[in-house]
Amino acid sequence: MADRTRTRLLNALKSAGPQTAADLATGLKVTTVAVRQHLEGLHRDGLVDFEDLKGSVGRPKRVWALTRAGHRQFPDNHANLVLGLLNGLGDIFGAEGLDKLIAHREEQSRTAYMAAVAGAEDLPGRLDVLAHLRNQEGYMAELVADESGYLLIENHCSICAAATACQGFCRSELKLFKDVLGSEVSVERTEHQLSGDRRCVYRIEPHA
Repeated sequence: MADRTRTRLLNALKSAGPQTAADLATGLKVTTVAVRQHLEGLHRDGLVDFEDLKGSVGRPKRVWALTRAGHRQFPDNHANLVLGLLNGLGDIFGAEGLDKLIAHREEQSRTAYMAAVAGAEDLPGRLDVLAHLRNQEGYMAELVADESGYLLIENHCSICAAATACQGFCRSELKLFKDVLGSEVSVERTEHQLSGDRRCVYRIEPHA
């Protein structure tokens, strides 16, 4: 049970970002005392850290977040193998070879995604399918509606190593989303993990 609670805490901090012990306890439906005990253990292991934020009144609020080591607890699709293959491909075939590989992957994904969204009747339906597909691929995706459209939030990058080595993968995924969702919507990446943000976020808005 203890290991399961630790895993749930790591997942909660990964998917929702920095939180207080009380917020985590509410989300996980356990006591704040139990959460604090587990956070202290994770802190000793170097997986989480905290910051005491001063409010306008009262005591500072302690906010917990994952460390770099904590983020590395999540899978990255065999990073070392991927990096080795990409470096080898670049050495043998150059930038043109990498571009062809990215284009091939994009086309495969486009075919699969377009088939999956074919039965969706409207934009919310297509977005639900897209978020589901991205979740299956390990991106910890969630969809949030707001007053002007939607946010597709990806709390984990399951191809982070490949994208770090070649940011053409990120450009390809943005183009893929635009193709799958159709010309009647705009898609803009507003947060980017490789640019230093905690997650990748795509703002999706219907054209007026």
